[in-house]
Amino acid sequence: MLDPRLFRIDLDFVKEQLNRRSFNFNTEFYAELEARRKDVQVKTQELQNERNSRSKAIGQAKAKGEDVQPLLNEVQHLGDELKAAETALAGIQTEMETLMEGIPNILDESVPDGKSEDFNLEISRWGDEPEFDFEPKDHVDLGAKLKGIDFELGAKIASSRFVVLNGPLARLQRAIIQLMLDTHTAEHGYSETYVPFLANADSLRGTGQLPKFEADLFKANDDPALYLIPTAEVPVTNIVRDVIVS
Repeated sequence: MLDPRLFRIDLDFVKEQLNRRSFNFNTEFYAELEARRKDVQVKTQELQNERNSRSKAIGQAKAKGEDVQPLLNEVQHLGDELKAAETALAGIQTEMETLMEGIPNILDESVPDGKSEDFNLEISRWGDEPEFDFEPKDHVDLGAKLKGIDFELGAKIASSRFVVLNGPLARLQRAIIQLMLDTHTAEHGYSETYVPFLANADSLRGTGQLPKFEADLFKANDDPALYLIPTAEVPVTNIVRDVIVS
């Protein structure tokens, strides 16, 4: 989520940068919501200060043996007003947070403007593109022919988007995983970490899956909300969530 201070400092800049992503940011709605937040927050703080002042006066009156009932009545009235203001402020803050969570990141200056992937620029290319003297087949077709990939069985056991791997292809997947782990930990200085396959909403919100891609996630629990991770990026990134890394 973008820093809210950026919106308050230079709203026009934010809108301009979001336009580069073809994201239509309603600045009028944001400005109206922000104005409401400021007004209610100021009112809430004023009521809190007044309540504290009255409470102090009650303590002083009690010490002098004076009748404090009139002051208690005033504090009760302030308490009701303060509770209403705090409830209103919490509602506005929730609305603001929901709005901010739906706003994409600002692009780096080096990213070219464009409305689709057709506007992407190729920066570099590694290796030579292979040439075949035959028409190459899709891995799904090859896997089905080898009886190594079975989407129908995956759907039968679970649902669509699942697959069953058999025989050599199942072994190949395990070997590739092991190869990547061994290569990166032994040769590239990485540490192997085993993380949960489920993540809570805060973790997925921190890596950007929520709220935008909630419909694409598999929710496993409601209280607390837990989701199957789409990749290890989610739990690994959240290892340092709310942590300052020096």
